[in-house]
Order: sequence, then C-alpha cells, then structure tokens
Amino acid sequence: FPSHDSLEPMKQYNTDVSREEVAALLNYDPQTGLFTHKVNGHKRKAGAVTGRLDNRGYVRIRLLGYELKAHRLAWLLTYGTWPAAEIDHINGCPSDNRIINLRDVSVAQNGWNRTKAMRNNKSGYLGVSRSADGRFHAQIGVNGEQRSLGWFSTAEEAAAAYVAAKAVHHAIE
Repeated sequence: FPSHDSLEPMKQYNTDVSREEVAALLNYDPQTGLFTHKVNGHKRKAGAVTGRLDNRGYVRIRLLGYELKAHRLAWLLTYGTWPAAEIDHINGCPSDNRIINLRDVSVAQNGWNRTKAMRNNKSGYLGVSRSADGRFHAQIGVNGEQRSLGWFSTAEEAAAAYVAAKAVHHAIE
C-alpha cells in the first residue's frame, strides 16, 4: 500500500455512514482482508485494491468524504454494524484485516496487546519500573486499577512476574 501521510486530515470514525453506502462502493474479501472498488471514479478503477498505510501501519480508505480505518469497515461489512468499541488485530499486525484476525474489544483489552515498554520506560520491560534505590517494581492494570506485583532485585525477575500476571488477567476469549 502506498503511504500518503502528508494528505490533509479527514474525519474518522463516522458511524453515520451506513453499511449500504459502503457496500455500494467497496468489495471486501474476508479471506485476504483487502478492499476493492466496485465502480470507476476519479483516479480509481473498478476492481482496484484501495487503501493506504498510515504511519502506524493501519490501512485507511477514503470514502464518502471521510478517511476510515479498513478494519472498522471490514467489521461493518461483515456484521452489519459498526464495532461497539475498538477493533483488536489478534496477530498484532495492524494491516492484516482478515475478518478472522479482528475482534471487537474494549479500549483496556486492546491495550493488553502491548508487547514493548514505552520509550520513556527506563527498566526496558513492560509493567516494570525502577526505583531510586535500584529495585524494580512490577505492576499490572486490572479492571481500571493498578495492582502491585511486588519489588524485585532485577528487572528480569519483575518482568517475569508481570508476564505471569498478564497471562492470568489479560486473557481475551
């Protein structure tokens, strides 16, 4: 997909666009996750794959004056309604819009997929922070609150505690 991040910003998440409007303009292949145009139009041909990758790896499609995320359109075309919350890419690949790879989850559940610590995390591990005395604290968010997993002498021990807690508390069915 081409990347055109310099394009002017457009509205996103317009749930006023109906399934019928989208279905009249786009085909969606749930096996490949690709979208194609149904009709010829300005700078597009019927049958041509559509969408562009944004700077975070998500496919976006310009449609009806909006720039919409392809995974949300896939959900709409497959299930007939907009997702209730966020769409999680199960395999962690934001451009993989096969319907088998998508699920409607809460914002918190979608955050559970994070596999790397944020850039400003000095411990280098997800869920682990370093104290001024050199010890490492592991904690995990559960139901909107932070739970301490304990203090450890190494970042690796704290990270192991976090990974074990994540397996218990962040399992999505």
